[in-house]
Amino acid sequence: MYLRILMLSTFLVFTTAADSDKPLQVMDLFKVFGIGESLIAGISPVEDPPDFQLGNAYYFGGDAVMTLLKADRLELKKLGQALRHRDDVFLMVNVRLVPLSQSVLLGIYSKTNMPLVYLEIVLNSGTGSDKLTINYNSQLGETRKIIFDDLHLVDGEWHKMIIQFTKLQTRRENEIILYLDCGKVGHMPTDGRIGKILTLDRINTMEFRLAQSGPNSLSMPFEGAMQFPRFQFGGTIADAKNTINCYQAQGLRSQDEASSFGMTEMQTMMQSMAYAVQGMKASMDEQTLEMERMKNTLNSCGICNDPRLREESRLPPETNCDMKPCHPGVACTMTPSGYACAPCPKGFDGNGTFCTDIDECAEAMPCSRVTKCINSSPGFRCTDCPRGYIGTGREGNGREEAHGTKQVCIDIDECSINNGDCADNSLCVNTEGGYFCGECIPGYQGNQSIGCTKKRLCTDGVTVSPCHTHAECFVYFTKLYCVCELGWAGNGRVCGPDIDMDGYPDIQLNCRDFVCNRDNCVELPNSGQEDQDKDGIGDVCDSDIDNDGVKNTQDNCIYDVNANQEANRDGDEFGNACDNCPLLRNPSQRDIDNDNVGDACDDDKDGDGILNQIDNCPIKYNPRQYDMDGDGYGDACDNCPYDANPDQVDYDIDGLGDTCDTNEDSDDDGVQDNIDNCPGVPNSAQIDTDGDGLGDACDEDDDDDGIRDVYDNCRLIPNTNQADENGNGVGDVCEYDLDNDGVEDFYDSCPERRDIYATDFRTFQTIILDPVGDAQYDPNWIVFDEGRQILQTINSDPGLAVTYTTFNGIDFEGTFYINTEVDDDYAGFVFGYQNSSRFYTVMWKHAQQTYWRATPFRAVAEPGIQLKVVNSVSGPGRMLRNALWHSGDTDEEVKLLWHQINYGWEHKTAYRWQLMHRPSIGLIRVRLYQGRNLIVDSGYITDLTLRGGRLGLFCFSQEQIIWARLKYTCNDAIPADYRG
Repeated sequence: MYLRILMLSTFLVFTTAADSDKPLQVMDLFKVFGIGESLIAGISPVEDPPDFQLGNAYYFGGDAVMTLLKADRLELKKLGQALRHRDDVFLMVNVRLVPLSQSVLLGIYSKTNMPLVYLEIVLNSGTGSDKLTINYNSQLGETRKIIFDDLHLVDGEWHKMIIQFTKLQTRRENEIILYLDCGKVGHMPTDGRIGKILTLDRINTMEFRLAQSGPNSLSMPFEGAMQFPRFQFGGTIADAKNTINCYQAQGLRSQDEASSFGMTEMQTMMQSMAYAVQGMKASMDEQTLEMERMKNTLNSCGICNDPRLREESRLPPETNCDMKPCHPGVACTMTPSGYACAPCPKGFDGNGTFCTDIDECAEAMPCSRVTKCINSSPGFRCTDCPRGYIGTGREGNGREEAHGTKQVCIDIDECSINNGDCADNSLCVNTEGGYFCGECIPGYQGNQSIGCTKKRLCTDGVTVSPCHTHAECFVYFTKLYCVCELGWAGNGRVCGPDIDMDGYPDIQLNCRDFVCNRDNCVELPNSGQEDQDKDGIGDVCDSDIDNDGVKNTQDNCIYDVNANQEANRDGDEFGNACDNCPLLRNPSQRDIDNDNVGDACDDDKDGDGILNQIDNCPIKYNPRQYDMDGDGYGDACDNCPYDANPDQVDYDIDGLGDTCDTNEDSDDDGVQDNIDNCPGVPNSAQIDTDGDGLGDACDEDDDDDGIRDVYDNCRLIPNTNQADENGNGVGDVCEYDLDNDGVEDFYDSCPERRDIYATDFRTFQTIILDPVGDAQYDPNWIVFDEGRQILQTINSDPGLAVTYTTFNGIDFEGTFYINTEVDDDYAGFVFGYQNSSRFYTVMWKHAQQTYWRATPFRAVAEPGIQLKVVNSVSGPGRMLRNALWHSGDTDEEVKLLWHQINYGWEHKTAYRWQLMHRPSIGLIRVRLYQGRNLIVDSGYITDLTLRGGRLGLFCFSQEQIIWARLKYTCNDAIPADYRG
């Protein structure tokens, strides 16, 4: 009997040990914080390390003020993952302290809000009793302390310390054990799980510091010497002691060193015995820990309480049924040998005296993958099959029922029933649990809002089409439109060659429309045709833009005539004739309210009538000054308008402050669930036409006129009478203008969004992807053509210029041109941008090149076009920088979805790209044209990582990039030729 118990318990220990299948990992804190790689103020090497096998030692403190040591967010995440997923984590260090100091060994602090100390390890050295204090934040948000005192640390000697965080996964309360000079000092329990301190949603708001205190700590920076600070994730105390070289007796050297110092044979033998004793002690410590784990496992194991295996689990013989010894609900009877409990109820394990609930959900997984399994005591329940599936919920009790027939939810093919409520003669694509409507099928025209009708031809076969030979003809309702094809420009009825693909012909055309005028810079894209001096030469190719006789390169006012180059009183490169702050240096010349007074000297930057010093949004027009959370930032510019956050920290640059950023986004559309107006349906744009708080994506009556969208002939404009005079299926109030924004649908960038009618990048957010990089400058963006053309002038670190507008389905196109013969690096665009760590990018490299910074890894760029999804753990910084440069996958950073290799861009050559993104089903397609010729086509690519977001432009180490004739069009329709 006892042999069976011992075998069973041993089996359980080995099969439940969380770390047994995971490799031991080590985090070297000197490397993490860059110590030893270069000179750091306040840190100097110890010339004679106490233990050569442990490597270099360093002295911290002294006369110099120590440089702030902060670790990368990626390292903090690794530590958090270890504390949440390993059962044991060890912190090791060899220290020599200065008397009368209160030194922080390491700490994790909040950058944003209280509580500011998440975890801090402090060494207090006094005149008598020295101590180690661990300050930490409990799961309830309260500060807790663990103190190990009477340590005798300050004696001029080096001391090896091991702090073991244990029972991290097996217990709700963990334990901290301290070893000093390889001997166990004591152990203390924690209040809750230490790993909960470093949850993923908090890490963005934290700082990880070595040898320095945080903003709210009363302790001082570390003063003394330190060697070998590192974390060990997993393994045993024996492993940790071996790592820090505990098995060499204190004060004795290795046998090779002993010989050189003339040690006697007896001394050498004594040293060997010391090694053996240390090893035996470590082994005993490990055995004690294993026995404790065995005990915990047996106590929590239901099957081990079976009376056939554990006779001793019965209560004392004198117990009788009146004392209610059995589990609640279990019958008790008296027998000659004492009380007897009936078997545990169905759904429980045990011996009748003790019964534990069976978690059928975990053991048998009885439910469909699209439903939830809810464990009860006793029994389990499967939720109903969701919308889009056929099937029912399921309930049961016990292992037998749980292992029986599994719940089945069968996908409904909505497209087989009335074309899924999609417009007649349009594409319907069935998906798991739903469906999507697409374009009109070939031979039909229209869309899901106006329906699909038989396509009208531009000619009846007898009369000649009014469109040019190199133009496409479109018929929308009763109107006919002509559009010149790629590589040609004009009004569509007349077209001419357009070598630079900026929308203007290379020759003058015989028509009066502005787009028929000859391109004023034939070989250089300039879709705005700006010409300051009206000399017929566009500004982008005019060497003297203002025609004052002074070349642009020497002119201190290139757009204003000032031949005598009037004084430049503030020395900011802008002469007084054009300087919007002539008495104050302001090289950016930024002027938010466009009042010709630069922000640097404007006492009301946003022009809302409130002076900057009392304006709660000084650069955002908000005359009413509303501030719901009272944090000093007006609602118009507050990134957490309902939660006070005076620091406005936004680590991931998603527009939402860290204080209110939960990063919980179940539909991956970039809008977190608690503010998403359709939390289960991807809808980055958050369009809510009727303002009822329910997004159009999940609202069955978008205009709230009482008529469901599937029957409403004007989905976005209330029209209860459904008037349709010409009987074409489109209501009179929305014919030619579906969203009623005053812009005809054919020319409207987003015909079903009132907030967008034209492409405009004049207001954009700059995203720096290597914020601490010192290799190059940040990008310099210049906007032309009312936001439809952007120039990036310098050789820069990686960066983005992204819209503030978010999009669902989108078609995005533009002309790409490198206006220099210098360099061969990256340029492109981004879409689906949700934050600085999550976006798609299409990036184009001219030639192969290895990135010049070899840390944190060697990155090699291949020539050609790449489509990547960025889903970065580390966020902006050197890891993401190298991952973007590298032509391939980088774990936890970047995934390469498609690569057209060995097809680099050419200098001074115009290309036209076309992107299609349908986040509803994760469909992506990239096409590239040179003139009218399609030269690259990715084909249909599917990726569901990001379900919508913002648009932008991308550059990395390449100067003089032109993106011209930019155009975005909202479009959720699935292409008619897509078949899944």
